[in-house]
Amino acid sequence: MHYFSYKGRDFFCEETKVCSIAQKFGTPLYVYSKRTIFRHFHKIKEAFASINPLICYSVKANSNLSILNTLVREGAGLDIVSGGELFRAKKVNCPPQRVVYASVGKTDEEIKDAIKYGILLFNVESLGELAQINKIAGQLSENVDVTLRINPDIEPKTHKYITTGRKETKFGMDINTARKVFLKRGDFRFLKIRGVHIHIGSQITQSSPFIKAIKKVKGLIDDIKKEGINLKYFNIGGGLGIVYDKEKPQTAKVFADRVLPLLKAISLKTILEPGRFIVGNAGILITKVLYVKDTPSKKFIIVDAGMNDLLRPSLYEAYHRIVPLDRKPKTKDRRPKKADVVGPICESGDFLGKGRKLDVEKGDYLAVLGAGAYGFSMSSNYNSRRLTGEVLVDADKVYCIRERQNYSDLISKECIVT
Repeated sequence: MHYFSYKGRDFFCEETKVCSIAQKFGTPLYVYSKRTIFRHFHKIKEAFASINPLICYSVKANSNLSILNTLVREGAGLDIVSGGELFRAKKVNCPPQRVVYASVGKTDEEIKDAIKYGILLFNVESLGELAQINKIAGQLSENVDVTLRINPDIEPKTHKYITTGRKETKFGMDINTARKVFLKRGDFRFLKIRGVHIHIGSQITQSSPFIKAIKKVKGLIDDIKKEGINLKYFNIGGGLGIVYDKEKPQTAKVFADRVLPLLKAISLKTILEPGRFIVGNAGILITKVLYVKDTPSKKFIIVDAGMNDLLRPSLYEAYHRIVPLDRKPKTKDRRPKKADVVGPICESGDFLGKGRKLDVEKGDYLAVLGAGAYGFSMSSNYNSRRLTGEVLVDADKVYCIRERQNYSDLISKECIVT
């Protein structure tokens, strides 16, 4: 079932006409489908039901409090990567025993706050970090549980900027280093090394990279068991791909069917960290056509959303489908023509889509699909543009879950020195 679809000429989110949302709340605007978020979370939960994993939603994908609250109330934990995300976890009352904390650069303040909150696990990425958490835990007279993030040196077949499991990246420890840490675990008297963690990348559409990574880490786990070291957790991260255009990613069930035999053989408590899979196709970005510009070389559709609102096309050359909210009927005199959909930012790299066949005029609205993950969460005030608003649709009800910034917000933390 698709909760974003046309009914006649009009584009709907669940039971609500999106054009009416745009007219009420203005543009640019992020619109999320609550039912899609529910559905995708439960797809993973049902696919892995036989091992009852802890599913920790990856906050970095979309950190809006209403979305976090929706998932936490459904039983999700949270995968966080900063002190700000820990603050958000507290705000939605996520039980600390459902919070795991990654990031290659945790500060002392962030480590202290997480220890005091009583999070389930730190996913530790380096020897330096391991020593620092041990030091701070000692200062607080606390025993802290951690997992070691392993870099299995696996090619995940995704964009190089979202590849995290290759040895050339900054993430995790190599297997030999991790093995040495386990054997010298007594050197870290305030830490309990309870398991291992992997996260090999994002927008991965095949199961084979996951299987290779799990098999590599299984070898490490087996070696550790022979040394009499018993672990509790195996965190396999996230990274499941979604459909943006013509991709054919594995479903949650297919993925589960392929990795469950390995996970059952390892027999540790499994932790999953899905993000994009849950919210990616649960959100769209609505934008208004400002001008249609014809030049001798090409046609441009200039809209009021730019790379500061949705960075993925400019940063990753990512493809997002772009559709009109009013699907006009084709006639002999009126047919879609190829154009680049571009924003108002003073950069040639400011585009939402290139070579798209669209039939639009000044004042029409467009929807950029698949914008629920790494959309608003990567947005900025570049060009002193205000951050967009966000709304959540639940059937025929629409809730504002973030107000659009005003101009005073842009300078609220600045001061003029004379």
